[in-house]
Amino acid sequence: MKPHHRIFFIQFAVALSVGAFLSRLPDLQRKFGLTEGELGLLLAIMSLGVLCGLTFSVRIIERFGARATAFVTVFGASLFLSLISWMPSALSAMPLFFITGLFTGAFEINANIETDRHEALLGYRIMSRAHGMWSLGFCMTALIAAGMRQAAVSIELHTFFVLLTVLISGSVVFSKIENAPPRQDAHSGEIPLIAFPTMGLLSLCLIGAAPLLAEGASVDWSAIYMRDVFAAEPFIGGLSVTIFSLCIAIGRLAMDPVIDRFNPHPVAIVLLGIVVVGLVMVATAAHPATALIGFGLTGIGCSSVYPLAISAAARRTDRPAPVNVAALGQTTFLVFFAGPPLLGFIAEYFGIRMSYWVVVPVMVTALLVIKALSAVPMPATAEPQPVQTNG
Repeated sequence: MKPHHRIFFIQFAVALSVGAFLSRLPDLQRKFGLTEGELGLLLAIMSLGVLCGLTFSVRIIERFGARATAFVTVFGASLFLSLISWMPSALSAMPLFFITGLFTGAFEINANIETDRHEALLGYRIMSRAHGMWSLGFCMTALIAAGMRQAAVSIELHTFFVLLTVLISGSVVFSKIENAPPRQDAHSGEIPLIAFPTMGLLSLCLIGAAPLLAEGASVDWSAIYMRDVFAAEPFIGGLSVTIFSLCIAIGRLAMDPVIDRFNPHPVAIVLLGIVVVGLVMVATAAHPATALIGFGLTGIGCSSVYPLAISAAARRTDRPAPVNVAALGQTTFLVFFAGPPLLGFIAEYFGIRMSYWVVVPVMVTALLVIKALSAVPMPATAEPQPVQTNG
């Protein structure tokens, strides 16, 4: 296995756990006896944990390196997601949601920084493929979850099996992770304790956050949408998550050569336009098949816009790359985790279709500032430096 493939697996392993958990949200909602708004509050607690992880963990990650961070964050997130399903009530699960968010935020910085550094060594883009491994893992685990729900396998047993899978496979892959050296043109300044976005980074934050809001709406609420709007069987409801995840995975795994050929700016315009079409189809669907097609188009459109924003942030030279990536991640992942709870309140008071309509203006706003992606071109790289082992 090549060094950057092990970094890809960080994304894949976390997606297995997160995807399985989110696919079972309808079951967790019923177990805890929650309304959509109350379930949204629990997800908001996880969002707070993600924000704290992104804000305060940069120094820790740089100190301990990619390998140790991968073990702690991936295994930690998987463990606490499994424990949540065993809790007897929402109140007892609240601190576990927060801790899960902490691990998830730190994982995001670690995976993206190492991907960008390996990208510089290779001399071509791999960021979209790295996030494609997240989507591939999400798709696989969502499909399995749909079958588990149809077969009436409990959420507790399901998440425990996923935890064992992540622990065993991660122990093998993560043991040989290597730290790649920073980019040659990287900022060499001191890393601050807290990473906040700068004014120059705000446009990239919006571009990255917009598709993640659509992604969060799709993975968190699509199964509930199919159940409430069409009274769909659990397997059909689960297919909404599976189709979305499959389409976003295909888009991400195939998009890097397209971006290298046509440049980020025009590619992002087309992708965000596809997201708008998909969201409108979901919001107006009169038949389950139409909604499923809409979720598929939304997945294709969401595929590579966020990885493009991450790459652009990592290549900025005003601050160290981990700081810019963490700062952008604060905004985007706050939207990813806080957006669905807000959409849950909209669904509760205005109907679940409206929760998809309100995402459309965000996509349009991102299109208005899309030129920010063209400001950071793919730099020429020197001869690859030897990869430094961690530890």
